[in-house]
Amino acid sequence: MQPYEERLTAPRSWWFIAVLVGVALALILLPLGPLPMLGGLIGGAALASVAVSSYGSARIRVVGGAIVAGEARIPVEALGAPEILDAEEARAWRTFKADTRAFMLLRGYIPTAVKIEVTDPADPTPYVYLSTRSPQRLAAAVEAVRAGR
Repeated sequence: MQPYEERLTAPRSWWFIAVLVGVALALILLPLGPLPMLGGLIGGAALASVAVSSYGSARIRVVGGAIVAGEARIPVEALGAPEILDAEEARAWRTFKADTRAFMLLRGYIPTAVKIEVTDPADPTPYVYLSTRSPQRLAAAVEAVRAGR
């Protein structure tokens, strides 16, 4: 079985916005002189880039009999069969169909997802919702672990 790993990186347009934040801060500091303006450009772009990078650093992995999604580690034996959600169904499950008790690692800029029911009776979490760019591969990796391959 091939291990599954995916990083939910932010889209390129967000990096452009991070640069624009630096430009905006530079324009705000322009009346103070060229050095504060340059500091605002560099500092604003750097801080916005750190924010974009940290938001886009979430990872989903299937390793060692568990799904590691962000900070959560969920054993596959506590999960049911994965359900692949297309863009329309994923939007529904992250909005009006969503359960507040569910574990969700969602990124609005990723249109597809996988929903997996939690079958552990001791766990109050009804399901796990994971945004993913390759839902078929993630579902196949979970099924392979469940089958013991």
